Amino acid sequence: MAVSTYFIPSVNLMGAGCVNEVGERLKGLGGTKALIVTDAKLSELGIAEKVKKIIEAAGLQVVIFDGTEPNPTDHNVDAGFKVWQDEKCDALVSLGGGSSHDCAKGVGLLAANGGRIHDYEGIDKSGNPMVPLVAVNTTAGTASEMTRFCIITDTSRKVKMAIVDWRVTPAISINDPELMVSMPPALTAATGMDALTHAVEAYVSTAATPLTDSAALMAIKLISEYLPRAVANGTNMEAREKMAYAQFLAGMAFNNAGLGYVHAMAHQLGGFYNLPHGVCNAILLPHVAQFNLIACVDRFRDIAIAMGENVEGLSVNEAAQRAIDSIKKLSAFIGIPSGLAELGVKEEDLPIMAENAKKDACQLTNPRLATLEEVIQIFKNAM
Repeated sequence: MAVSTYFIPSVNLMGAGCVNEVGERLKGLGGTKALIVTDAKLSELGIAEKVKKIIEAAGLQVVIFDGTEPNPTDHNVDAGFKVWQDEKCDALVSLGGGSSHDCAKGVGLLAANGGRIHDYEGIDKSGNPMVPLVAVNTTAGTASEMTRFCIITDTSRKVKMAIVDWRVTPAISINDPELMVSMPPALTAATGMDALTHAVEAYVSTAATPLTDSAALMAIKLISEYLPRAVANGTNMEAREKMAYAQFLAGMAFNNAGLGYVHAMAHQLGGFYNLPHGVCNAILLPHVAQFNLIACVDRFRDIAIAMGENVEGLSVNEAAQRAIDSIKKLSAFIGIPSGLAELGVKEEDLPIMAENAKKDACQLTNPRLATLEEVIQIFKNAM
């Protein structure tokens, strides 16, 4: 077996109220002036100001940059980095979901290494240690608060750049379910399906290990049980906390096992149409799974069991198919759109998106090799 690696932040805080430690934790990393990278919505809700006050109470200065967009762009990173430079900051706090965390990682890359964010597309392209980064999570989906992945849209090419670099892993992650209560049902559903996709793709990845398998299967089990409850009632704290654990476990899995064609293809939809990442993943997942089935039927049988399906008396192939049916049922149950056409995707754009998906770093660990024509066909099946 090849040598495997395991990436994770040094410290990971979980549970209600743990956001109150952000200031002291940041001070412990040597920070004196922090830049909070967040979005306009969290500013409007007062959450950014709340976190700012917690940090200030620990004796640090704080500046807020709330210019992160959904599917953060190279322009967002440049704007955040300008504030970092102008304000002479020395530490970062990302506050939000994957967009804020990825934008902050981009700012941190430039702060530590210089150049343009485009220079870091690919795997381990940076050379200097990251500036101190504490990631405060407000969604249960991307796990970007604890991963080495940073996804930034190159606006000139309309492509999501996959930056995979162990140095961008945050020093500390904070998952406080109390910060997740304000997520509306549609966002809860989309981010939850993103987490499920992480777990499924990691479990069938060619780089899966016993460490990642255990995390992936538990994530799938928790998501299947608690995501509908979190969508139904956002104030259900048990569901919120279990989903926080689930998305973190899914992050542990894919951060080390890699992903597959769902993400490689979803990145193109985000880059081309600026569509919500979790929704794209949810729509693509059963179609990519159907394509991958032949490569690892036993693994899809395991997924079916983790999702609560009764596979007693079924053949391995029949049990594996139950996993795909279960994914479709869960998506429909929580209100995910049924196809890409509903999102405005055009069939004439599929060939160029398929070409770009074939170049995406996430496809490297997909269990079944796909030709360009097969990727186009998967897109068509998902329409």
